[in-house]
Amino acid sequence: MGSFIEINDTLQLTTEQGFPNELSYERHKIKPFLVKDFENQIFEFKDKPKVRIYKLPPVRNFLVQNIDGKWLYWGLVHIIEVTHDNVKQTTSGKFKIIQIYTPEEMKHAYTYLRPTTAKPYI
Repeated sequence: MGSFIEINDTLQLTTEQGFPNELSYERHKIKPFLVKDFENQIFEFKDKPKVRIYKLPPVRNFLVQNIDGKWLYWGLVHIIEVTHDNVKQTTSGKFKIIQIYTPEEMKHAYTYLRPTTAKPYI
């Protein structure tokens, strides 16, 4: 008898799961966000399916926005808190943004970082 726990290096979120409303790709293309724009903010995510473990600071996790099943890589985060609901088999938590990719870096990130099942947003 055993348990299944998923180990992740990517925090991939939909809007419903807590992807930051502040991050708009259309606005980012016009006037790119900087990491200092978010340096004192802590963001929350909720109800990720499955019990997941993320890399702990100082190791980074990738921040990905899931837009209708397509992935948009935004940068890097530190996961600072994780809560598991063992009944619902979900993971929730808190994170800080530690790096924001430029729009050009976002275009290339998918090429280098994508999992084999993800589709690019850009």
